[in-house]
Amino acid sequence: MEITRRQLLAQTGAGFGALSLHSMLGAPAAKIAGPLEPRQPHFAPRAKHVIYLFLNGGPSQVDTFDPKPLLTKYHGTPAPSGNLKTERKTGNLLKSPFEFIRQGKSGIEVSEIFPKLGRQIDDICVIRSMRVERPNHEPSLFMFNCGHSLSGHPSMGSWLSYGLGTENQNLPGFVVLCPGFPVVGPQLWTSAYLPGIHQGVHLPNNQNKPEQLIQHLRNQQLAPEEQRKQLDLIQSINKLHLDRTGADAQLEARVQSMEVAYRMQTEAMDAFDVTKEPELVRQRYGPGNFARGCLIARRLVERGVRMVQIYYGNSQPWDHHDDIRKHRDLANDSDAAMGALIEDLRASGLLKDTVVMIGGEFGRTPSVEVSAVAKLHNGRDHNNHGFSMLLAGGGIKGGTTYGATDDFGFKAVDKPVHPHDIHATVLHLLGMDHKRLTYRHSGRDFRLTDVEGQVLREVIA
Repeated sequence: MEITRRQLLAQTGAGFGALSLHSMLGAPAAKIAGPLEPRQPHFAPRAKHVIYLFLNGGPSQVDTFDPKPLLTKYHGTPAPSGNLKTERKTGNLLKSPFEFIRQGKSGIEVSEIFPKLGRQIDDICVIRSMRVERPNHEPSLFMFNCGHSLSGHPSMGSWLSYGLGTENQNLPGFVVLCPGFPVVGPQLWTSAYLPGIHQGVHLPNNQNKPEQLIQHLRNQQLAPEEQRKQLDLIQSINKLHLDRTGADAQLEARVQSMEVAYRMQTEAMDAFDVTKEPELVRQRYGPGNFARGCLIARRLVERGVRMVQIYYGNSQPWDHHDDIRKHRDLANDSDAAMGALIEDLRASGLLKDTVVMIGGEFGRTPSVEVSAVAKLHNGRDHNNHGFSMLLAGGGIKGGTTYGATDDFGFKAVDKPVHPHDIHATVLHLLGMDHKRLTYRHSGRDFRLTDVEGQVLREVIA
C-alpha cells in the first residue's frame, strides 16, 4: 500500500516541532542560527520591547485625552466652521459628559473616566494630532497595524520580529491577545510576504487556565524515547523532500513554527499563568479579559518577548454611535489594567526598555451623529481627521503633549501625525531605521512605513 508523504506525517503524529527535540536529545546537528534569534539593530536602541494596547472601535478624543472647553460653550449649536465629512450624517456640537482633571506634576488634563491611567501621565506623551485617510474601520485598522490601508502586508509585530528577532527562543516573538477577533481579524497580525515564522501568535485571553489558552501544546501520548524514533524518520523524509524539490518557504515556516511550539512547552505554561501573580497584584489590574491580557503582556515582556498586542475585545467595542456615555463602562473595565501595567513596568525598570502604545484606529466627531432609526442621539461618528494616541516608556518624553486639534477637536491643525510617523518613531526607539528595514517582494522593496514616515524627535527624551 502506497501512502503520500503528507499521509505519513499525519500518521506519525509528532509533527515537525519534534525536530528541535531531536537535537535536545543528543542527535548530532550543525549549529544553525534560528530565524527568531536576536539580531543587531541598525544603531543603539532606547527600547527592546513593545506593548500595544489597541482600543478597537475608535475611542473619542474629546471625551478622553483632548479637552475642548469651547465644545461645552457651544453645545447644541452648529460648528462655526461646519462639520467635516465623515462616514455618517452629523448634527450640532455635543459636549463631553465627562469632566477633565489635571493629573501628575505635568498637569495634563485627562478625562475622569481614566483616573488610574491618569496618575501615570508623567510617563506618557499624549499625541493629540493623529490623522488617517479613511473614516472606516477596516482601512484604518490596516494602516495602524500594517502600515497600509489594504490587506496583504506584514503587521508591525511581524516587522519587529523579522528585523530584531526575539530574546527568548522558548516563546514566540510576537503574541496577540484577544478573546476572539477584532474587525478584519488575523490579517492584522499576519506576516504576509515575510517568512511565516514572524506571524503573530493569537491566543484567546478570555481563558483563565494556560492549558485552555494554549491548547494541544504537550504530547500526552508519547514518551521522549518514542518521539525520538519518529524524529529520525521525519528528519530523513524532510531531507529527501528538500533534496528533490529545493527550498520550500511554506514547509520551512511550518517546521520553524512547530519548533517554537515544542520549545514553548518548557516555559509557556508558566508565562501565561497569571494565578502565579500575588492576589494583590491581580486585584490592581482588575477582572476581565483586557486586564488579564495586560498582566500576561507584562509577564511576556519580562521573559523577553519582542512585541505583545492586546485588542480590547471582539469586533469594535469602542464604536459608540448612539451613546458616548458607554465610554465610561469600557474605561471602568480597562483603566486599572493600563495604569497598573505602566506602574509595574516602571517599578521593575522595564518601562525604560518597553514602548507602550495606547489608541484605536481613529477618533470620533465632536458633533452628534444623526440617524433616522436611532432612538437616542447622544453618540459620535467616526473621525479620521483628528484624534489622540498615547505613548509611554522606551525613551518617550513623559508628561508631555504633542500637536493639537482645532478648538472643537475635529481636525489636527498643529503638527499632524500619521501612523507612518508613529511606526517610524517606535522603530527608531528600537534601534531600527524605518527606511532600511525592508523586504524584497514582487519586484520591489517593501517596508512598514511604505514611502513615508518621519521620526517624531520632539517626543523622544
